[in-house]
This record gives sequence, C-alpha cells and structure tokens, in this order.
Amino acid sequence: MKITPIKTEIFKAKQNLPAFIFKHLPKVKEGDIIAISSKVAALWEGRLSPISQKENLIKKESSFALKTALCHFTIKDGMVMTNAGIDESNIKNKIILLPKDSYKTAAKIRAALMKKYKVKKLGVILTDSMILPLRAGVIAAAVGYSGFDGVADYRGAKDIYGRKLKMTLVDIADTLASAAALMMGEASEQCPLALIENAPVKFSAKSIAATKKEIKYPLESDLYYPFFKPYLKKKPQNPQLKKKSIKN
Repeated sequence: MKITPIKTEIFKAKQNLPAFIFKHLPKVKEGDIIAISSKVAALWEGRLSPISQKENLIKKESSFALKTALCHFTIKDGMVMTNAGIDESNIKNKIILLPKDSYKTAAKIRAALMKKYKVKKLGVILTDSMILPLRAGVIAAAVGYSGFDGVADYRGAKDIYGRKLKMTLVDIADTLASAAALMMGEASEQCPLALIENAPVKFSAKSIAATKKEIKYPLESDLYYPFFKPYLKKKPQNPQLKKKSIKN
C-alpha cells in the first residue's frame, strides 16, 4: 500500500471541493482511495460559526455530552470524540463543525469524482483527529467514507493454529484514515488530501445507510459500555445513546 499526501493552497469556505480535488489530483487509477480532511469538507458546506457559540453547538451536535476539565467528552454519529468534532485550529476567529452528514458528504464527493475521473472503483474517506483512552497524542478516524467495505469480518476464520475466531472484526475505514492522516499532518503541512493506492479493501457500492450500519457498534455490546452506564438515567433500548448533556 502507498499513501501520498497532496499539498494544496488553502481551501476557502464554500469553494467547490470536487473541483479542488481534481485540480490537485488530476489522475487516479481504478481502485484508489482519496482521503480528505473533514475540515475542507465542512468548509465546502459552510459549517462555520462564531467561537462564542462553541459550547451551545457542542451540545446541539452531539447525542451525549459530558463536560470534563479539558473538553466535552461527546458521542456524535455513533463515535466517541471530543467537543463533537468542533475545532478552532486552521481557521481564523471561527470554529469549524463536522460536515452535516459525513457519510452523505463522502458519497456526494465520490459520485462527482467518479464522473470526472471516469473510474468505477473509487473510495473516499473523510478523516478527523481522535484521541484513544490512556494514550498520548492524536490518531485519526473516518467520520465518513464511501465506496468500499469499511469493516472486514474475520469471525469463523481460523488463526495460524487452526483456532476459529469468534469476535474479530477489522476496522478498515478508521485504520486507513489514521494512516493517511499521519502523512497529511496536523499543523501547517497544508496537505488536506492524500492518495491511497493498493489498499487491501473490497470495493462496493453500498447505500449510505448500509455503510453507516456496518461500522457502528451496539452500545450495550461495546467494550466501553461500563464507563457510559453510570451516566445513563436508564438503560437505552437501542444502539445509540439517548440525547442528554451532563455536567460534572
């Protein structure tokens, strides 16, 4: 697999993103994947707001918000993240939200680029920084993706000693997002795009709903559920947390 970061000029709010990508990446092959910073996708949609609105928007944009000493610990679109993905870096005197529907945005970008590139197999990933529990530094995750299977199911397969795997699912989308973000950088690199070649993925044309469903894990079955449970007034009946905001 090969990942190439793409240096660009600064992307402006409401600029045409597919045209911007095509300008800086005029050629792709069948089976390539394009990683795109969620910030430029959000700028394309005009998802900007005054800094003064940050606290209110964090609560509005998330399904769960717990205020801590460093940030709001939130769940948005089935993902654990800080401050509902709202950020002040690489933007002047404003805050950037995540795209309104990152999976829909990824699918829209992919459709436009497939037409321009004249390819049938193309993946798109929207990346954003994430923090793992008890680990220093940020990695990245796919807040949205389109065009390939984001999860590989190894249940039933055998390991090197012939033992059947019972629970192993491989999170391909987030792993690729983190690898791409490592090359794209987090500061002044000015590389909001990366080309991923020869990735070990299965290309598919799933619906947006099916793509969302494959990667979201049921809350009550999740490894971290015991940490969420004390903050829930009652046990939820569905995989997503009910809307609430809690202050410590």
